[in-house]
Amino acid sequence: MPKETFLVNRVKSVGFALRGALLLIRTEASIKIQVFLALFMTGLGFLFQISNTEWMMQIFAISMVMGIEGLNTAIEKICDFIHPDFHAKIGLIKDVSAGAVMLVSIGASIIGCIIYLPKFF
Repeated sequence: MPKETFLVNRVKSVGFALRGALLLIRTEASIKIQVFLALFMTGLGFLFQISNTEWMMQIFAISMVMGIEGLNTAIEKICDFIHPDFHAKIGLIKDVSAGAVMLVSIGASIIGCIIYLPKFF
């Protein structure tokens, strides 16, 4: 069987990534909330006609939160697969992973406040 070309491999990789993103959105409650918030904040961006720089910061913040949430979900799934029963070290790994999501979310919230609070006052 001939080896697939670089381009064919890249197209397949994008397909796998899209499937993973859709699976994440369909199955994880936290991502559903974050997708709602992302759409809401995007609507605010259009409503308040934020600048290009503000758009860049907002898109960066949204993508960081959603990306880290995806990694957190993957880490939790791996942990559950490796050790389905409670284990203190697995719990620590899950807590650290969730903490990473919280830190990025705090940063995204601060970016949102910097962009939008001045528009209300």
